[in-house]
Amino acid sequence: MPRAIVTGMGVVSALGRDCRENLESLQNGESGIRKPLFLQSRFSSTHLFGEVKTSDAEFKERLGLSSDIGFSRTDLMALHAFEEAVTQAGLSQADLSSPDTAFISASTVGGMCLTDQLYADSNLLGEGSSFVKAYSFGAHTLSIALLKNIKGYSTTINTACSSSANSIMLGARLIKAGKIKRAIVGGTDALAKFTINGFNSLQILSADSCKPFDEFRTGLSLGEAAAYLVLESDACCRGKKGLAEVLGYGNANDAHHPSALSDEAVGVVAAISGALHTSGVLPEQISYINAHGTATPNNDITELKGIQKSLGFIPPYSSTKSYTGHTLGAAGSLEAVFSIFSLLQNEIYPNLNCETPMKAFSERPERKLRRDIPIRFVLSNSFGFAGNCTSLILGKAS
Repeated sequence: MPRAIVTGMGVVSALGRDCRENLESLQNGESGIRKPLFLQSRFSSTHLFGEVKTSDAEFKERLGLSSDIGFSRTDLMALHAFEEAVTQAGLSQADLSSPDTAFISASTVGGMCLTDQLYADSNLLGEGSSFVKAYSFGAHTLSIALLKNIKGYSTTINTACSSSANSIMLGARLIKAGKIKRAIVGGTDALAKFTINGFNSLQILSADSCKPFDEFRTGLSLGEAAAYLVLESDACCRGKKGLAEVLGYGNANDAHHPSALSDEAVGVVAAISGALHTSGVLPEQISYINAHGTATPNNDITELKGIQKSLGFIPPYSSTKSYTGHTLGAAGSLEAVFSIFSLLQNEIYPNLNCETPMKAFSERPERKLRRDIPIRFVLSNSFGFAGNCTSLILGKAS
């Protein structure tokens, strides 16, 4: 069976505009959650967000796009991260246009970051904006496919916060089934009034920096990001340096509640167990868990309960959402990139802001940078609304 090897990565988040900047911020313990510069919302003055410190105009200039082109911020971040990933992987135009290359992206916000423009357009207030075609959650996928002349299979996944983890899973499965030779997988989501107001209405939006796995956590911090990985079959990437391997994956939907996980962690257990089964990795071989860790009361305790049930113990873990905020549809691929950093650097990035660890578990999140430790296999968890739970197991490329 072909293997799914990661040969390229691209990322833009509140920590930086490329892989190097993101890695350095993680190593230095520098959070990107702060007062926003570009977000226009009544919450901009009262809440902190993981906003990318690049304006739309700067993105267009960097990407060589016309200033009046109708791309949403979601689109621009996606194209920026896509470019870095395919460049690092050394993909040619022939590779991108090959029918053996798939493009599987993910988003939950999509063009909803343009809600004000949508209101004006739908109510015929003005002549109509240049963003009409950018409203759907899959608009960024279509735009990139057209710009890059991608002719193979392409699709957009929206399973809430597990979306881009599922794009990685689907790409790996297609490669292992011999259906394609490579897949560009990941996701993108921009900050938007729609989602900010929605999470606030659920009373799980924290005004301060989120505190994953803290006894007194008050909710999540929202962020924005785009992250993509290039997966190639082992036969296809001969002569290239593999960064990591997608070994296992599991997806389940506990359907317990529209916005909460099952108290018994049914979906969490099923997702982790599926990842272990498909990878052949034993529980005791997991070196580190990049936890979903949203800092909401329900998620954090349920996630640890599910880890305990499925593995029999709780390995070293931390939540990198304490650096970036919750990036929704981009979270799974962003945290997969961070997990690969751990594999490549043999280090664990600390869980920030955890001052009073949860009383329900004796196992504490890692709160200091750990270096020069053998990281062999990383479990990366991504759990979405309605209990759509996905777990990935990533290993060193051999």
